[in-house]
Amino acid sequence: MTARLLVLALAVGFAGAATAQDIDHSCRIASSYDLTVRPESLTFDRAQGAPRSVRIQDGTLAADGRSVALRPDEQDRVALFERNVRLLVPKAKALASDGVDIAAKAVRDEAATAAPGAAASGDLDRALTARVTDIKRRIAASQSTRDWQEDAMRAYAQEIVSDITPILTEDVGGEAMQLAMNGDLQGAAALRDRVAAVSSGGQARVIARVETALRPRVQALCPSVQQLLDLQSGLHDSAGHPLLLLESGE
Repeated sequence: MTARLLVLALAVGFAGAATAQDIDHSCRIASSYDLTVRPESLTFDRAQGAPRSVRIQDGTLAADGRSVALRPDEQDRVALFERNVRLLVPKAKALASDGVDIAAKAVRDEAATAAPGAAASGDLDRALTARVTDIKRRIAASQSTRDWQEDAMRAYAQEIVSDITPILTEDVGGEAMQLAMNGDLQGAAALRDRVAAVSSGGQARVIARVETALRPRVQALCPSVQQLLDLQSGLHDSAGHPLLLLESGE
């Protein structure tokens, strides 16, 4: 199974935005688990490997539905692990939310270059505002890192691009038709190509801007994630195997 970087999940790359390779080079901490944060517990799940599910709740630990016996000092470390994860969650969501704003600004810049008329009309901004509001609402309400990881951010960027593409197409359509009727087929094709470039390559360019803007903030969370790695050291699952919710990439 492809390892996910938990810092990516917690910081959206979550912070969603930095690539797994970039995060790995800076934090060197990986996880094969997705994390669900509920008011009463943390649940780590993965499709393959044992244990496939780990639950942490108030200093208790269960792996694949079986309680794990813990010494008092281990209970303290498990409780601290949970507390520290919960402290990271709002920071992660803030990063994800800011990443959406950055993505929307990047898409608007792309659109303004491709179809200045659409950018000036107000239709573009209304579509962007509606989509950004919806995505940020979903992030705020989410309990799962599946909604905060890099793949999610790429999907959000594509949603934004898809929303504005019809607006751009309509805006340049009339102008391109007029150019074609006047015999400027090359000019008409160039207009359409600018809009096509937004829909075909816009997502990658938008994500690149988000990565650049958020990378320092993602990296600033690395020490906190390293503390989580240290806290799990020495813990075992119900079968006596080392518990590896996070793993060092070094």
